[in-house]
Amino acid sequence: MTAKKWDFSSFDGVSLKIHEMGEGRPVILLHGLFSNADTNWIKFGHAGALANAGFRVIMPDLRAHGESEAPHDPASYPDDVLVQDALALIAHLQLTDYDLGGFSLGARTTARLLVTGATPTKAILAGMGLQGLAGWERRQKFFQEAIRIRDTAKRGDPHWMAIQFMKSQKIDPASASLLLATFSDMDPAEAASIETETLVLCGSEDRDNGDPEELAAILLNGHHVAIPGTHMSSVTKAEMSQEMVRFLVG
Repeated sequence: MTAKKWDFSSFDGVSLKIHEMGEGRPVILLHGLFSNADTNWIKFGHAGALANAGFRVIMPDLRAHGESEAPHDPASYPDDVLVQDALALIAHLQLTDYDLGGFSLGARTTARLLVTGATPTKAILAGMGLQGLAGWERRQKFFQEAIRIRDTAKRGDPHWMAIQFMKSQKIDPASASLLLATFSDMDPAEAASIETETLVLCGSEDRDNGDPEELAAILLNGHHVAIPGTHMSSVTKAEMSQEMVRFLVG
């Protein structure tokens, strides 16, 4: 099954590329940092599995990622701009009965959406723990440093893998740096106020964003499921989409 693509002009006119697959109940999926819809959701069969299960899978390339626009104007990066982009897309599609999920950065954005007006029936936070929501400042410094040394870092540097992934995905460093500064920490009390039924789906070896079980426990209606893999490898596993389908259909 091949995804169709279309362009969406967001709230401020920045053009975002939307990938879509399947027909049926809408589910919006947000990819991870330095990734894109194809790498995160399409390449390893997750979108296809959801489409085969009866879902209309809507996958934006986030601002400054993939085939979406990556402006250099700081005015294009207000606080929580990815949340604003997602809300604009939901409004454009006139979605009222839908599900929502994300991996890593997409999960952080999903959590922010759940406390700023989005009303999906079910939500998925993949590759995420409580510290990934509440302790973003430390992670931002890591990625900003990766951008700063992207052309000088040597193999063995702790930033090496992030730099190589960024380069493989053709990420514009100036745009990425501006985007990183738009994310805000979430107070654990905010997370504890989320009422949406939420699946916390994380690789058994993935603690890049903290403890997923701790995150699931603080949510009012959270469930934790472990799948094989690390933060990077879990998205390549069929178990990811199997558990997503199980949760959304159940």
